[in-house]
Amino acid sequence: MNDILTHIEEVNRVATEYIKGLNETEISRELDIPKARVSSLLKEWKTMASNSEAVRSRAREALSAADQHYSRLIKQAYEVVDEATTTSNLSAKNAAIKLILDIESRRIDMLQKAGLLENKELADQLLETERKQELIMNILKDVATKHPQIKNEILTRLSEVSGPAGEAVVIYES
Repeated sequence: MNDILTHIEEVNRVATEYIKGLNETEISRELDIPKARVSSLLKEWKTMASNSEAVRSRAREALSAADQHYSRLIKQAYEVVDEATTTSNLSAKNAAIKLILDIESRRIDMLQKAGLLENKELADQLLETERKQELIMNILKDVATKHPQIKNEILTRLSEVSGPAGEAVVIYES
């Protein structure tokens, strides 16, 4: 029984490092396990995960939570960019932009490993779409602030696009 528990713990340790974004070589070094053993444990973990609905469900939840976490981190990094722009702090702005790129890269890597992104082209399209969406939202906020008489029309149209379960858009005056 102890052998089984030890084996399961080892599989979990390897899987945890893999989910963090480490490759087999890095996991091998980090956990001091031969690379061939890491490969075998990862294969076993993937097989177990794909055959268990409970594990797949938990994996989907974890992936969703991680994706949301990355989104929050990116949002905070954009706040740093805005603040650095306001204070003309180019080094902080540059560092924040690099951080955003790093976070996005890690998120894409995570999604690719989960099988949600088939190739880099799809990931690049996703990034470009998110960037355009952010630009459009900023334009709409600027227009609504400069022309308060059309603010309600903008909000109405945005709610039509997002549907009944979509996100709420709040345009505030600063």
